[in-house]
Amino acid sequence: MSRNSLILAAAGGSAVLLLGALGFQYIGGLFPCVLCLWQRWPHLVAVILGLIGMRVPGRIVPVLGALAVLTTAGIGVFHVGVEQGWWAGLESCSGRGITGMSTATLLDPTAAAPEPVRCDQITWSLLGISMAGWNVIASLGLAGLWLAAARKRG
Repeated sequence: MSRNSLILAAAGGSAVLLLGALGFQYIGGLFPCVLCLWQRWPHLVAVILGLIGMRVPGRIVPVLGALAVLTTAGIGVFHVGVEQGWWAGLESCSGRGITGMSTATLLDPTAAAPEPVRCDQITWSLLGISMAGWNVIASLGLAGLWLAAARKRG
């Protein structure tokens, strides 16, 4: 495969993963947790780098693309660990319930806000692997494509 074909496949893979996540959210009604949202940003960066890399020769853009998808894979590994209870997640993605809220706040309709989606609960899985786990697997494959593109001349 040519350098541009590899870049197109890698950036296209990130685009497909982003579209899939948006589909699960807006069509499937599976709202993302904080870590899910964090995993999306590096894929967006990879798509943008793919557009740049198709025009700019050299190795730097494919290496940056690999770093982007390896970043999302790293966040995904952390997320899988939170889901499996291997380590604690972030405070921003755990539901705190109503503890610590005053009666006035509880009765104030303008103060009502939905609980955040919990990062430690698996809302969807396939073959026993959560979406975060599939993101890790796919992102590692995409990193291989980016690195293969970096080894190509032109």
